Amino acid sequence: MPAEHESRRLRMAGALATADLDSALVTDLVNVRYLTGFTGSSAVLAVKHDGSAEIATDSRYALQVREECADVPAHITRGGLRFLAERMVAAGGDAAGFEDLSLPVASWRGLPAGLDWRPLGPMVTHLRMTKDASELDLLRAACGASDAALGVVLPRLRPGVTEREVARWLDDALRDRSEGPGFVTIVAAGINGAIPHHQPTDRPLVDGDLVTMDFGARVGGYHADMTRTVAIGRAADWQCEIYEVVQAAQSKGVAALAPGLAASEIDAVSRAVIAEAGYGEYFGHGLGHGVGLQIHEAPFLGATSADKLSASVPVTVEPGVYLPEQGGVRIEDTVVVHADHVECLTTTTRDLLVVS
Repeated sequence: MPAEHESRRLRMAGALATADLDSALVTDLVNVRYLTGFTGSSAVLAVKHDGSAEIATDSRYALQVREECADVPAHITRGGLRFLAERMVAAGGDAAGFEDLSLPVASWRGLPAGLDWRPLGPMVTHLRMTKDASELDLLRAACGASDAALGVVLPRLRPGVTEREVARWLDDALRDRSEGPGFVTIVAAGINGAIPHHQPTDRPLVDGDLVTMDFGARVGGYHADMTRTVAIGRAADWQCEIYEVVQAAQSKGVAALAPGLAASEIDAVSRAVIAEAGYGEYFGHGLGHGVGLQIHEAPFLGATSADKLSASVPVTVEPGVYLPEQGGVRIEDTVVVHADHVECLTTTTRDLLVVS
């Protein structure tokens, strides 16, 4: 995708101009990949005020870097940071940026004199919030693979199988349809459902359990994220009640998404539904987050978030209710905020499924 990567570098050039910077060193590997397509584990990128760039990596990736980002001049060296920084000094200018959120302090102290080195903060991660068409296509593929994986696993759920088995089935189904799981799969049955990030154990599913499954595929480096909660055999009245509350909160949160709104406003819409039902104290985490080359990235939907939504931004909407010593419910979808509508990329029914 050389055209897309060039376009992203030009957007960064605009951000550098706004910040009165002549160039910048990019050291976060996720941001390097976003700007060039390079997927190796060692690289530094220099981006100039006109959008041109140079990349440095070591000899392990000499062939890979030329294949993945043929439009960016590559330098093969083990001292890539110093090498590119010295080239930036030699090129002249007044000020250059560095990624203070990823560059170790010792490396920052070793940057050569001759430029005013200024922290970039989250400049590139903020650029990554808005996805281009190729990124959205990869997210759609990842979400489709996730829905398909769940479709394979649902018929296998029954009393006696363990959380760990269910997680393994989901992971295998994701690997068959994508690059594999984008994060550690969560399967939480019965009282374990009260732990939002419970890790699967050998606890068997039993009749009357609610089982929460949080998982997602990765395609082209882009992450899907979805959660469904199902009942095994039967659902008690209290389980149906909290499920309906979470379902309503999730639906209203998705419906409220629109460009220009503060992320905290969306969080408040869903949170109010849960609070009005009397379960406010049992929903402690934020409503959702952006997804892309990372499973958790800006914007973050939460009560204290300063982020704002814009068009072509994918986010998750994932309210939950977690009752200690009883269990919990979470429903999550990956959705895209468009200029005039919201596109839901994960499509498995949000109605309570009872399986046996």
